[in-house]
Amino acid sequence: MKKRVLITGGAGFLGSHLCDRYINEGCKVIAMDNLSTGSIKNIEHLMPLADFEFHNYDVTKFVHVKGELDYILHFASPASPIDYLKMPIPTLKVGALGTHNLLGLAKSKKARMLIASTSEVYGDPLVHPQNEDYWGNVNPVGPRGVYDEAKRFQEAITMAYHTFHGLETRIVRIFNTYGPRMRLNDGRALPAFISQALRGEDITVFGDGSQTRSFTYVDDLVEGIYRLLLSDYVNPVNLGNTEEITIKEFGKEIVRLTRSKSKLIFQDLPEDDPKQRKPDITRAKEVLNWQPKFTRAEGLKPTLEYFKNAVLG
Repeated sequence: MKKRVLITGGAGFLGSHLCDRYINEGCKVIAMDNLSTGSIKNIEHLMPLADFEFHNYDVTKFVHVKGELDYILHFASPASPIDYLKMPIPTLKVGALGTHNLLGLAKSKKARMLIASTSEVYGDPLVHPQNEDYWGNVNPVGPRGVYDEAKRFQEAITMAYHTFHGLETRIVRIFNTYGPRMRLNDGRALPAFISQALRGEDITVFGDGSQTRSFTYVDDLVEGIYRLLLSDYVNPVNLGNTEEITIKEFGKEIVRLTRSKSKLIFQDLPEDDPKQRKPDITRAKEVLNWQPKFTRAEGLKPTLEYFKNAVLG
């Protein structure tokens, strides 16, 4: 019998790549998305398949799925600052109510559930690189708090369902990820820099550009998630690339790769923007035998091609 998988946020950037992976693994995939930030274009190639179905639905409402379910992957949530600053209440609701609804569904179906947490649970970290035992430095009432605390609550209730109900759960903490199907205007540095460079516009760097990020290619992330779901490990696991770069240097790299004449311009750093972001992936190496295969240069090639088609036609 084919495994049946529910993927929330299935029309989003990460969710759609996960739909591809589980279809390729021979699963029956149900994608669920209210399309607030996702796009049907990301999954339209899957629509004709007998093993794929799509439900336009908001998981903050009661969630019912007919038939058996083996796995639930909860990836429904605004994930970029531009989105969760515009949709603070829906962001909190999908992290709290949505997660609660899906945990209840997993319990009734005796399904294993994996939740998509984030490196943002570490806030503006005082520990570098960040490991899973670090509890974070988060401002709960700052502008980013709606996302950070939604994810922290999501982890807490997921672990509570595991310890109290014996539910099989998995928690992945995702660091900055990129690749084809990213939205051009989602507000994060990588799509913003590439879009601006391709249009010949000045590249907007917030702060002095000394803050760091570590970018993970989407195929590496999907592989790690797949391994985590099938593992027996219940505590949070970081998935990310340890190749760290400053935002300023990354902007210069994009200008060079796109052969653009764009110049870097600097604006004020947003409140609570993390100064450093780099995962400690020791746990992923030990538990999942996982580490990234793609260098940033390798991952940027298909990403740039996707953006060229999207921006320049």
